[in-house]
Amino acid sequence: MCRGWCENVQMIDAARYPLLARIESPAELRALEQGQLRDVADELRAYLIESVASSGGHFGAGLGVVELTVALHWLFNTPEDRLVWDVGHQCYPHKILTGRRDRITTIKKKDGLAPFPSRGESVYDTFGVGHSSTSISAALGMAIANQRRGDARKVVSVIGDGAMTAGMAFEAMNHGGDIEPNLLVILNDNGMSISENVGALTKTLARLLASRTLNSWRERAKRAIPKQSFAGRFFKRWEEHAKGMFMPSTLFEELGFHYTGPIDGHDMESLVTALQTVKDLPGPQLLHVITTKGKGYAPAENAQIDYHAVGPFDPQAGVIQKGTGKQTYTQVFGDWLCDMAAADERLYGITPAMREGSGLVRFSKEFPDRYFDAGIAEQHAVTLGAGMACEGAKPVVAIYSTFLQRAYDQAIHDVALQNLDVLYAIDRGGVVGPDGATHAGSFDLTYLRCLPHMVVMAPADENECRSMLTTGFCHAGPAAVRYPRGTGPGVAIHAGLETLTIGKAELRRRGNGLALLSFGTMLAPAAELAAELDATLVNMRFVKPLDEDMILTLAREHEALVTLEDNVVAGGAGSGVAECLSAHGVEIPILHLGLPDAFLEHGSREEVLSMAGLDLPSMRHAIRVRFPQLAQCNAANG
Repeated sequence: MCRGWCENVQMIDAARYPLLARIESPAELRALEQGQLRDVADELRAYLIESVASSGGHFGAGLGVVELTVALHWLFNTPEDRLVWDVGHQCYPHKILTGRRDRITTIKKKDGLAPFPSRGESVYDTFGVGHSSTSISAALGMAIANQRRGDARKVVSVIGDGAMTAGMAFEAMNHGGDIEPNLLVILNDNGMSISENVGALTKTLARLLASRTLNSWRERAKRAIPKQSFAGRFFKRWEEHAKGMFMPSTLFEELGFHYTGPIDGHDMESLVTALQTVKDLPGPQLLHVITTKGKGYAPAENAQIDYHAVGPFDPQAGVIQKGTGKQTYTQVFGDWLCDMAAADERLYGITPAMREGSGLVRFSKEFPDRYFDAGIAEQHAVTLGAGMACEGAKPVVAIYSTFLQRAYDQAIHDVALQNLDVLYAIDRGGVVGPDGATHAGSFDLTYLRCLPHMVVMAPADENECRSMLTTGFCHAGPAAVRYPRGTGPGVAIHAGLETLTIGKAELRRRGNGLALLSFGTMLAPAAELAAELDATLVNMRFVKPLDEDMILTLAREHEALVTLEDNVVAGGAGSGVAECLSAHGVEIPILHLGLPDAFLEHGSREEVLSMAGLDLPSMRHAIRVRFPQLAQCNAANG
């Protein structure tokens, strides 16, 4: 199926990549001799560097799994054998080897390849991935289903880039070790997520890496001593005590997984040998592979955080950071957090492994004792903040909209139910764009608005974002400020820590007939529409509590209302306006403009807004179709 990709196909140069050019699917890879795999990996890495430099995309993680990807597809009969990737930005080499080589430069673009594994894109993508730490659960489910019907296909989970820090991974291992399915988990240990891995598990794995000599001796002794002999039984008991002191592999073996490793994930011969060893072993297996994020491209190895994801760049010069001249909302938050922390020592900053993405780098350096990276553990991060709030602290949880979804029970049960003083700084709200449906912040206004005690705010510009953050921080109870990715309209930011009146909207323009009620980033296009249609324009600011007085006044003074939001219409801010009118028995025509009841595909933010009907021409058309006489009359008067 072409889906618009055909014109974007970039044929591989067979002269530069003689082996890779022959690989249209893993079947061609498996036709090669083992001795050729090293050359395939070298070509694959060079092609990945060339391709991502041309188009941009996730980079460092893919470079780190080149050898592992080649070895897996050579040894296992994919797609019949199931290969499940965790942290989907590792999957670029996998896509190249599974029939998508010539389309890899379309990744993240409209009608191009998805940025993560996608079941609808390829039979080789056995499970859709966007969030981390799901692979072991999914692979376990596949293994159980296959074995119950007598299907002997293999199931492999590849988990890496910090994903093993999440509780979900251990929930799956706890279950799998109990029922003992035939399942292989490969821990791709590169010491990184986006920034450096944190936590006790990371330290444990580091100790394991440092004890390779003891691990090698242990394995030789096990093979040499008969298990049923007195010496064998003594060794087994000694091993249980000794490896607990020296060998953190005990952690995995106590969970029921036979541990093998650690091995060098860039040594093709050792990697293939290890995979051949564990491939047909019964029961749950864990293979610990040590890799380097950014392997084979020196700038990415030396600056692993900077090269996690990149825009197009010159491979010779590397990535050159360019400023836009305007602050992003993320930078606005980061500066506010430091200023607020200086003003109030009760402030603590929490992030689930998103220090860079959420703008906490400066805070982590200036206030290290008040900065907490919880790892890829969103549930823990939210309840950690709840616990802090119980003791009088003022925690700020900096989190992406899509990742707060993973901690929704905690947001309800641990924070809102107890009316605890936790502020959510929600980045990437609304349409995100290139990262696609898995990372879109389409639902947060809906899932937060329904929570008792919650104050929900959506800024229209940078300065309003800063004021809302201060407002939420000073509010005694749970509050959320939801802002988009990227830059705002360029409004000057006041240096102070000013608050807004909670639940009070702002009248921006007085017009006739129509009233436009804008939430968050929709204010800029709404202002253009209001001017064209001579409509009243209100910056609603608060999704909860709504300014009911303003809504009822607008309903009395206008013939129709239009709500605009960068969130799904279902249950969103516009629904709140309709509920308010209904509760007061007010009947007035109302049009809700927002995201549709669908998962939006990847593309630029502008392209996705257009697909959703939230670009200026689409909204203008929707208003004129719904209120033709009113819109034409107002346009003529204007």
